[in-house]
Amino acid sequence: MSINKSYAVFGLGRYGLAVAKELVKNGADVLAVDIDKGIVNSAAADIPYCKCADVTDPETVRQLGIASVDVVIIAMATNLEANVLAIMLCKELGVKTVIAKCSDDMQGRIFTRVGADKVVIPEREGGVRLAKNILSSGFVDVMELSDDVSIIELDVRPSWVGKSLMELDLRKKYGVNVIAIKNGQKINVDLDPKAPLTENMNLVIIAHSSKINKLK
Repeated sequence: MSINKSYAVFGLGRYGLAVAKELVKNGADVLAVDIDKGIVNSAAADIPYCKCADVTDPETVRQLGIASVDVVIIAMATNLEANVLAIMLCKELGVKTVIAKCSDDMQGRIFTRVGADKVVIPEREGGVRLAKNILSSGFVDVMELSDDVSIIELDVRPSWVGKSLMELDLRKKYGVNVIAIKNGQKINVDLDPKAPLTENMNLVIIAHSSKINKLK
């Protein structure tokens, strides 16, 4: 995903608002929707395109133009039925990626069953972090250590397969440091710089934020 995609956020509670504001901050095109007019009016100061609407109503969702949105983040409160209906409507309209906030693993399984492409539990992944992840094209995960330094996880790119870390020399080329390699559930921090990389590996890298864009 990237800044060039369009985004919609359903639900402007603390989590949804954090996601929407971070997306806008990074220059993304964002539609923010909530059923509470007061919340929408308050959010409008930070999010230019806010709408007060019921996203469980099929006609309303169509009128919002959700069919042309690339990514919808559903971050409504604890109303299970509303979340399920919103997920189903988005998928029926052809939204490619629907990300749904859930309260626990059971709810996450339900959301996945009805069409959510990704589920997030706020206690495990904050709103700002989610926004950074969906904007960071090619990255599996992003975790900020400070304003200047982040740890990112990214897939081994096709052009890297069969090459070693020594051959790639990512530190010289991109100014980043590989600190671990993930292979399935296994994480290896005792790196062999001469071992060839495979396509099912992920690299865990620490880098200054200014260097991350070079990897995108």
